[in-house]
Amino acid sequence: MKTLVCIAVIGLIITLLSILSAFRIPEQIVEIDQRAWSQELAQSIAKLKQVAEAYNEQILPLDSLKSAVSQTRASYKRVEFLIVYSYPDYVESRINGAPLLHINRHGSRAGVVQPEGLQVLDELIFGDEPEEEKQEIASLANTLVNSYTTLKKDFDKKKYDSDDIVLAMRQEIVSIMSLGITGFDTPGSAKGISESHVALQGIQLFADAYFADLELKAALNAAISYLEKNSDFERFDRTQFIRDYLNPIYARLADLYSESHAFKSNSSTALNPLSRNLFAGDFLDPYFYTELTKQEDSDALRELGARLFNEPDLSLSGSLSCKSCHDPAKGFTDGKKKSMSNVEGKTVERNSPTLLNAVYADRYFYDLRAFTLEQQAEHVIFNDLEFNSAYSEIIDRLSTDHSYKIAVEAAYPNRKLDREMLSKALASYVLSLQSFDSPFDRYMRGETEEIAAEVKAGFNLFMGKAACGTCHFAPTFAGLVPPQFQKSESEILGVLESPKGMMRKLDTDMGRNANNLSNEEAWIYDRSFKTSTVRNVALTAPYFHNGAYTTLEEVMEFYNKGGGAGYGLEVKNQTLSGEALGLHPSEISAIIAFMNALTDNSAGGKSAQFAY
Repeated sequence: MKTLVCIAVIGLIITLLSILSAFRIPEQIVEIDQRAWSQELAQSIAKLKQVAEAYNEQILPLDSLKSAVSQTRASYKRVEFLIVYSYPDYVESRINGAPLLHINRHGSRAGVVQPEGLQVLDELIFGDEPEEEKQEIASLANTLVNSYTTLKKDFDKKKYDSDDIVLAMRQEIVSIMSLGITGFDTPGSAKGISESHVALQGIQLFADAYFADLELKAALNAAISYLEKNSDFERFDRTQFIRDYLNPIYARLADLYSESHAFKSNSSTALNPLSRNLFAGDFLDPYFYTELTKQEDSDALRELGARLFNEPDLSLSGSLSCKSCHDPAKGFTDGKKKSMSNVEGKTVERNSPTLLNAVYADRYFYDLRAFTLEQQAEHVIFNDLEFNSAYSEIIDRLSTDHSYKIAVEAAYPNRKLDREMLSKALASYVLSLQSFDSPFDRYMRGETEEIAAEVKAGFNLFMGKAACGTCHFAPTFAGLVPPQFQKSESEILGVLESPKGMMRKLDTDMGRNANNLSNEEAWIYDRSFKTSTVRNVALTAPYFHNGAYTTLEEVMEFYNKGGGAGYGLEVKNQTLSGEALGLHPSEISAIIAFMNALTDNSAGGKSAQFAY
């Protein structure tokens, strides 16, 4: 009997030690690895500077320069998960941001800033004319040395606990999915697959040192092995890689995230630390984007918001409600080229975008003029062509309705309807209009085992050759930029007035450069518009801000041609490549099949219960 007790005790001790070892914190080991990798990156950047200078002086050939930038990018990728987690804004502006012009705001004015960092160097060095850019390449390499030296001083002193490590690793898995295997990160060399391999190896080395977890180790090994065997960019099966290899890593890291530690709210990301799938409905925290908090939201507030959404008395004329332009049956759009106004025979300036997943943004409207969901509603209320009203007038009209008093009391006991409540109620309803349960989502979550081969092919094209996923980032498939999902992007596509006819003319709408925000008035935003989601596009025709494109085939032809510049038009600062994509008709059909598989208007069906 004593022997059995001893065996049981020993077994319990072994089990406890196994559990505890999964969260051991060998700070000394982590600190040494961190500093070693930091130093390796510093040395690679210094060498890149030397090679770039030698290339500029015609001492070394282009192959040496290409090798140097590839080696530097590999050194960066090994430690990227910690650097981006710790310094997201600095990395974007100085170390590895997109090669696009951007602005610095100076009070009420905007100044145009040239891009810098590894992505810019990758594009120039692997581009068509590196010889003509050799002085700029040398200058950018020198700037990169200075930029990383500044970052390194702080990075080498940073300490990370197990929560930090898990959150940083999870964020990097998102980066691999949305920026790595799409080619976004390597605009010139197209080495996104091999760099994703290096990034996973970096995570693996830290995971081995920090966590004694066999399941995480096995999942990382499997993903790394898959990348070793499948390195061709155009033939790479992104559907299988995300579903069968990245998702298990992401899920296991969620399991390792310890709720026993004080939760660190990272202000630079909306990622839910406990979400277990990259295509789950809870992948992002919707309350990150609203003034409304999760604690004050409720079914009663949402129902009040739904009623207000359907209420024509929000408009002065009593003829328009939110539903007028955002019909639930049409994916919360109106199916019109441009939405109706309160003036008979006149429309508003632009096409009506869907409200499905609209909460997942930091800027609203096509020209990004509103900064919160609540502010977005305010613009509609005050707009002369839309509701042409005011909060005080709306409250006066609704306060005479006894049924509203009951609804307000249910949402906020002992309070009367006021401006704040009205805004939060509408935000609560729009926040509830979520769409992450399409056939494609269910397949990627492993809830279904079958999906059409054409849909898989379409997703791989969308995320690969067609480069759609470098602007419509997975999994929101909108312009919300990963991996922090903090900033909504706008793009210049050179959209035409009409895709039909022989005469091609650019649409005259100036977009973001006419949004009346003085600190964004810059020529780089001429004809720049918010990147909308392609989720539910089967329901939301016509397309683009001007509603000029009636079918997805027309939209795909426009992109396949290279946007406005591809049609031979002069488009200032077009952010879409002007090069033709070279997609075959069967490939275009596959991409459309994939986009159709993103259809989920379950929120539209649920809205019927609020048909007042």
